[in-house]
Amino acid sequence: MSTHFSAFDAAEYLDSDEAIAAYLNEVLEADDADMFLSALADIARARSMSKVAEDSGLGRESLYKALRPGAKPGFITVSRIMGALGVRMIAKPVKAKIKGRGVLKTAKVAPKARPAKARASA
Repeated sequence: MSTHFSAFDAAEYLDSDEAIAAYLNEVLEADDADMFLSALADIARARSMSKVAEDSGLGRESLYKALRPGAKPGFITVSRIMGALGVRMIAKPVKAKIKGRGVLKTAKVAPKARPAKARASA
């Protein structure tokens, strides 16, 4: 009796918005551009490349080129693809190591600027 293995395709498991968001968040944590593009390609296949191309305003061939490993798509292209996929990137505080202590500390963020109060004119 022989064992048969088939190639793993993440697109087969990306069947809900929650699964897609969780997958993309894990990939973003890896901080690897090629892995990110590969994940977007997996999600695009799960959602139909033709539909994603149409919704993003890109041609199918342009979409495939933008999502191949080693590609360097611009921010606008990535933003359009993500919009077509129904996801977006959200910023969150980064945990930074304090040198020599191995303790994690949240990076400090500048306080939000408040708009100046309008002066009453005489």
